[in-house]
Amino acid sequence: MRPFDYETPQDAAQAVALSEAAAQSHVGSPVQYIGGGTTLLDLMKLGVMRPERVVAIDGIGGDSLNAVKKTDQGLHIGALVSMAELADNGMIERDYPVLRDALWKAASPQIRNMARLGGNVLQRTRCPYFRDTTYDQCNKRVPGSGCAALDGFNRLHAVLGTSGSCIATYAGDWAQALVALDASVSVLGPDGPRVLPFSGLHRLPSDAPHIETTLKPGELITGFTIPDGPWPRSTYVKVRDRESYAFANASAAVALEMEGDIATDVRIALGGLATVPWRASKAEAQLRGRPLGEAAMEAAAEAEFADAVTHEHNAFKVPLGKATLVRALTEAKAMEI
Repeated sequence: MRPFDYETPQDAAQAVALSEAAAQSHVGSPVQYIGGGTTLLDLMKLGVMRPERVVAIDGIGGDSLNAVKKTDQGLHIGALVSMAELADNGMIERDYPVLRDALWKAASPQIRNMARLGGNVLQRTRCPYFRDTTYDQCNKRVPGSGCAALDGFNRLHAVLGTSGSCIATYAGDWAQALVALDASVSVLGPDGPRVLPFSGLHRLPSDAPHIETTLKPGELITGFTIPDGPWPRSTYVKVRDRESYAFANASAAVALEMEGDIATDVRIALGGLATVPWRASKAEAQLRGRPLGEAAMEAAAEAEFADAVTHEHNAFKVPLGKATLVRALTEAKAMEI
């Protein structure tokens, strides 16, 4: 790990002032925020990220950053709330089980105790060609160098939202639940506060995979808002190589509103299959306002994966993704509320 300056601001405004730096994107900035540090420290040790200054935000006070509460706008969740704290919250378990499921199925108890929700949504890919600096070709790490995964071992790589420049999978779980529930994200930056749809936070790789989000340099995530709750009929299904402490091969976050057998509202997001947290809008359109039967679910899954692009080792993700989506819909429909 290379030497770096370590700053401990007293509040969010001071943190932003310390972190303001010119860069093409927030991930390329020489100044980085650190909360729990469960991703950043790993990447610094690997030499993938080399910040000159690290701004510690875990000690910052303020209700917006640390609270979980109902507001006139919906459910507010502060960016410095830990994964474990939110997963153990009784209101979340009762009214938003998809959020709870996505959190407790992620990582390990030790990591969930440390990791903060603001940093969780910004975790970077686990693509081995990105994390191992002995590989020269990685457009995320070295723009314009190529993508070694295209012709390499790509079993865990994405089949949705890919480009000729990058097929790295977004690794997180909780972001899928936020996408499904139409969350917004609040940020504070050098130009002041702003709010954007969470679905607009992550960028598809296109020809610039090193620009991963729409955050501007120096911007700090301060919280999330989920409107139109509660969502008691919701769940997160995660399929992986082992039952715990493993990233998803395929996952689905589903939230339903039902009138009899009719799905009056359907919210779906997919994980482990795409380059970003993936809103399954095609599947939703197939199901919304119609009877939610097995044939309809299967047809919706077919529609969502119609444009999937596979490579040598990851073609299994298409049938797995379809089956995972159908399973999540089936489980959500069967929930007693």
